[in-house]
Amino acid sequence: MKVTVVGAGAVGASCAEYIAIKNFASEVVLLDIKEGFAEGKAMDLMQTASLNGFDTKITGITNDYSATAGSDVAVITSGIPRKPGMTREELIGINAGIVKTVSSNLIKYSPNVILIVVSNPMDTMTYLVHKTTGLAKNKIIGMGGALDSARFKYRLAEALESPISDVDGMVIGGHSDTGMVPLTGHATRNSIKVSEFLSEERLTQVAEDTKVGGATLTKLLGTSAWYAPGAAVSSMVQAIACDQKKMFPCSAYLEGEYDLSDLCIGVPVILGKDGIEKIVNIPLSDADKAKMQESAVGVKKTNDLLEL
Repeated sequence: MKVTVVGAGAVGASCAEYIAIKNFASEVVLLDIKEGFAEGKAMDLMQTASLNGFDTKITGITNDYSATAGSDVAVITSGIPRKPGMTREELIGINAGIVKTVSSNLIKYSPNVILIVVSNPMDTMTYLVHKTTGLAKNKIIGMGGALDSARFKYRLAEALESPISDVDGMVIGGHSDTGMVPLTGHATRNSIKVSEFLSEERLTQVAEDTKVGGATLTKLLGTSAWYAPGAAVSSMVQAIACDQKKMFPCSAYLEGEYDLSDLCIGVPVILGKDGIEKIVNIPLSDADKAKMQESAVGVKKTNDLLEL
């Protein structure tokens, strides 16, 4: 199993590190446009191999896509990060050109690759890859929902004062501060609905804290987060590489599912060796259906800014 990560910044390097530590891939190629940067990150990570007990080979390369040939999965993290006060949507002009170039280069050398898009605005960048590459729709996946759901579970465990392993929950919708739809009505603690433990007011606060999870970290850190995004991507790559058939909320291209078409937005999917193997339809409350439709309007508005 060969995995390529494009972009050796904080998110890309964290993703490469987590994939290596989990020891399911034979090789991770870390590629960046900055001379020597990916090589340095790869060398630094390889010097942790004996300490962290992994045998995955990590190779750094500067802008030579021939080194990515034969990749089974490729992760696109490249693009400028969000700065304090900047919305994901404001990134579109710069990042669209980057993502289009990166995806075409990856497919040139690995025509059967499965692509995971992390670059923001993520739903729109995923849509861009669908519209410009010709890859089958099951092979193009946006990362956002896996990260948003991890942040949701963190906030739920915080509110419940419980171990996070007790908690399950999911966020669907657009990967933006206004587009996320945390499914509080479906969230559980050991199979018991969290509404049995938390007031409606507290659950609303959990949902709102989840929706601004990325912006909260950007304000604190001065740039986008990287540990949780890297971990989210590595879990998705592992589900594909190991054919785990795991359910993640991911940005997928919809053709009628959830009464939505011609956009990429976060919905539950089954991830396995073929990428998105199934889009899972779950029953939504009328309120959540309305929020999902509203989220889709926002995503489509951003998509309209693309020059396809």
